[in-house]
Amino acid sequence: MARAPLLQMSDISLTFGGDPIFSQLGLVVQQGDRVALVGRNGSGKSTLMKVMAGLVEPDTGGVTIPPGTSVGYMEQDPTMEGFATLGDYAASGLDLGEDYKVDIIAEGLKLNPDGDVNTASGGERRRAALAKLMAEAPELMLLDEPTNHLDIQAIGWLEETLKSTRTAYVMISHDRAFLNELTRATLWIDRGAVRRQEQGFSAFEAWRDKVWDEEDEQRHKLNRKIKAEARWAVEGISARRKRNQGRVRALQDLRAEKASQIKRQGTAQLVMEAGPTSGKKVMEAIDITKAYGDKVILKDFSLKVQRKDRIAFVGPNGAGKTTLLNMLIGKTQPDTGEIKLGTNLELAEFDQSRAQLDPDMSLWDSLTGDPDMRVSGKADQVMVRGAPRHVVGYLKDFLFNEAQARAPVRSLSGGEKARLLLAKILARESNLLVLDEPTNDLDIETLDLLQEVLGDYDGTVLLVSHDRDFLDRVASTTIAMEGDGRATVYAGGWSDYQSQRTEVMAANIAKKKATSPKKDKTPEAVRATGLSFTEQHRLEELPAVIERLEAEIAKLETFLSDPEMFTKDPVKFQKGTDALIERNNMLSDAEAEWMDLEERA
Repeated sequence: MARAPLLQMSDISLTFGGDPIFSQLGLVVQQGDRVALVGRNGSGKSTLMKVMAGLVEPDTGGVTIPPGTSVGYMEQDPTMEGFATLGDYAASGLDLGEDYKVDIIAEGLKLNPDGDVNTASGGERRRAALAKLMAEAPELMLLDEPTNHLDIQAIGWLEETLKSTRTAYVMISHDRAFLNELTRATLWIDRGAVRRQEQGFSAFEAWRDKVWDEEDEQRHKLNRKIKAEARWAVEGISARRKRNQGRVRALQDLRAEKASQIKRQGTAQLVMEAGPTSGKKVMEAIDITKAYGDKVILKDFSLKVQRKDRIAFVGPNGAGKTTLLNMLIGKTQPDTGEIKLGTNLELAEFDQSRAQLDPDMSLWDSLTGDPDMRVSGKADQVMVRGAPRHVVGYLKDFLFNEAQARAPVRSLSGGEKARLLLAKILARESNLLVLDEPTNDLDIETLDLLQEVLGDYDGTVLLVSHDRDFLDRVASTTIAMEGDGRATVYAGGWSDYQSQRTEVMAANIAKKKATSPKKDKTPEAVRATGLSFTEQHRLEELPAVIERLEAEIAKLETFLSDPEMFTKDPVKFQKGTDALIERNNMLSDAEAEWMDLEERA
């Protein structure tokens, strides 16, 4: 039984005064769809989503939404005039008495619903827009970068919430782990065309590379054919002029076909060279503490950083990751303790606020006006790792065209600003690289390249990021800021930290049980612990329940992983999906119940 469409786009064409963004585009979004919308920065992902939401009118074609179907769009820069608080805005589309939904969602997203809209940051406003969309629970959600400005804990909450919903959604994100977990289909925008594959993002890169390989093969065959026809034209056309005008026209058609092919956008030319070799010990923190008023950021923390270390800092927003980073490089002083910096350090820093970029300056002036990049007497050149480069040529390495060179920085997208800042810091020779949220807004191809560059970098890297996949690829050590001044050092990246933390917790529980006196299970003794006899029995049986649910979930995930299941038997696929959602909900409830009973016991 076919699923009903929630949205259908037919023959959509759109231009903004230049080359077409889309041409004769058609696509359908159906009930239960969980779609990743992917493509390079500037390919038109957000524009396509705005067309879906009815916020951008196409030049031709139409968008059809069945009567009664609700479609919601997460606004990037929401208008909040007329609302006093972020919570008022988020609840504005709800019926009377449904405000509680916003409170529940705000807790998961770490949004203060009482925050003043006039003083709210861009990140807080975006979280309010996400809370509004999720509280309204439309039949189709359009999510444009929902994880931006969320910390890892909030991303995890959002991930679990979207896993359990029956609402269809299309999402744009550069967070690989998030897309891998949530999507079952992929829409790929590439040079104005939109392709669809009925597999989630985890299969995207293999699919993309196959398409490009086939395209390259076709282009190679076309080039060989043009060469053969052109050779014939030179050697034989004069003798057979009248008979072979058709073949000449065919050659012209082949050349026109080649001319009409749109060249794929390349990747940014990221190159990083270490400066003079630093000392073996880059820095050392000895029993440092830091507090702002009553809020303790760090307490009795020590760390040694060696040359070539790759250290990641993770934790909730506001836990103090950037503060610790700034203390380690000497920008902020600890209240007590000592920071010792090594010798011969050459620092390059990528700050999350992009404060190194003046929004009113042009891209050209941003580079040529940088004292570290200025070439004396040359207004059109910049110094790149000790060698002069023409400013436009260097900007092209980072996918900016000549017209953009004189445009103001404020006209750039978030991803373009990140690339411009990378252009500035990668021009310098360094041996200590500080990256505070470098992954925000960068497309996946640029993230891949940045990861490779960091792998080859001969210096030391200090990194703050909420991108779990990027942390796993880059970090050799993870420092978890766990609140109340606690910072714990773990070996490896995000996944290693998670597994080690789980092992430590399990060991602590086992130690606690081993040192605790054996419990008297008589009804009188059980009541003395704070648990009823029934609750004590439930506590003892829950581990087996959790184990059974985990096994059932694993079987269902294996069953649904068959890429042909959806087309072969959509009814069975839907039943399996519903069962998986149900088991995940049951598992979450069982784990929460076990934690509650264990704590009370």
